[in-house]
Amino acid sequence: MPQDELLVERIRRALARRRGLSEKRMFGGVCFMINGNMCAGVNERLLMLRLGNELAAEALAEPHTRPMDFTGRPLKSMIWVEPEGCDADEDLDRWVGRAADFAQTLPPKAAKKAVTKVRKKAARK
Repeated sequence: MPQDELLVERIRRALARRRGLSEKRMFGGVCFMINGNMCAGVNERLLMLRLGNELAAEALAEPHTRPMDFTGRPLKSMIWVEPEGCDADEDLDRWVGRAADFAQTLPPKAAKKAVTKVRKKAARK
């Protein structure tokens, strides 16, 4: 099932004023990054949030949430929010705001340099 493009657009609007915002294809969907750190994303119809271990554990007590288990093993710092939990703009803004606030506490990631073909060939030898 393709990702929910309306949800992606709603997240873009919710994060529009955040500095250091970028998008990247990850986890089979679209992820939003702040200063290179994953913040939120969409996989099919699910909202994916990175909240850190403590905030994620607290968030799981709220309705329409569950641990993110994309690989079959739950990630303690991330959760899924079902569509019912973020249908209202106020709810989506609240969830995405939490994730963005957490991402902004993390040190910025350095931009990765592209690996050139020459360097790849040298590495093989």
